[in-house]
Amino acid sequence: MRPAPFFALLCLSAVLSLIATACQPRPAPAPEPGRFLQRELVQDGRVFRYVVFVPSTSHPRPLPVVLFLHGSGERGSDNQAQVAVGLGPWLRANASGFPALAVFPQAPQGEEWAGNNARMALAALDAASAEFDGDPARTYATGMSMGGYGTWEAALLAPDRFAALVPVCGGVLAPRAARSTLHLTAVAGEADPHAAVVRRLAHVPVWMFHGARDDLVPPDDDRRLHLAARAAGADFRYTEYPEGNHNAWDATYADPAMWAWLFAQRRP
Repeated sequence: MRPAPFFALLCLSAVLSLIATACQPRPAPAPEPGRFLQRELVQDGRVFRYVVFVPSTSHPRPLPVVLFLHGSGERGSDNQAQVAVGLGPWLRANASGFPALAVFPQAPQGEEWAGNNARMALAALDAASAEFDGDPARTYATGMSMGGYGTWEAALLAPDRFAALVPVCGGVLAPRAARSTLHLTAVAGEADPHAAVVRRLAHVPVWMFHGARDDLVPPDDDRRLHLAARAAGADFRYTEYPEGNHNAWDATYADPAMWAWLFAQRRP
């Protein structure tokens, strides 16, 4: 048998080299970092804008989802103020390790987190969850000050939507005469609105946070909710910062124990 021509051997070597290269596993692409995205929705003829934090692709999908409701000072239509105070700054500093989708709707200037605005917040939550693969069994709500009230409003409007709630320096009744519109509208007609909140949401784990020296939204409502929950056997935790004033949110969102507890909750 005559030896194969040199050219044929060269071609065979090249083919084998290509096959070997093709069979080698390709390195996995680097995970994309977490990012803030702007979105909008139309409800009842009005355009509302909201921000969504999408975590790094290194975190498994579907994603836990956190609805954050801002305070009075962040109302408007710029779609920026609601991520400037509270959860937003903490999230920017901890974006790489945060494993959840976070949704930041913005209430219009001069309005509360009640009625149409609570429904708008839920609509933003639904839209972001659908777009970015949110887990309906691990969906949570939190908010600060006016947003603490809003956390209750959203949960009372959709009592089977959330796996857990974290209201921060919120309340039930108007905190002072000058802010008479800031109250839970869903239980406004109840003889005992605190007991009514507990009765309607007794199946939802709650962890409330408040400053003992809060002079804008005094902690009385959270104390009464905690007592009513204990009497009813509901899982409402309460942490009061002895030296804290109105800003209870920085300490709350920086607390690893709160996040560990929150993400451990799952809706049946």
